[in-house]
Amino acid sequence: MTVQTDKLLRMAEQITANMAYTDDTEVVAEKIADHLYRFWDPRMLASLKAYNKEQAESLSPALAAAVQRLERAPYS
Repeated sequence: MTVQTDKLLRMAEQITANMAYTDDTEVVAEKIADHLYRFWDPRMLASLKAYNKEQAESLSPALAAAVQRLERAPYS
């Protein structure tokens, strides 16, 4: 993992923690995906998606679900 990837993951997990106002992973994942899609640069999203394909198990469940949502329409 590069320093840049480490920073992206840390930011994504912080966003996840801030959005985790309910125990419903699907609701939280949708909020995270929407936030990442609207505010992150496409290169940042591409890095996060690539990391998810390699090491999804190291992401929190809500973040992993959010990245999976980003792979599908209307986000992709």
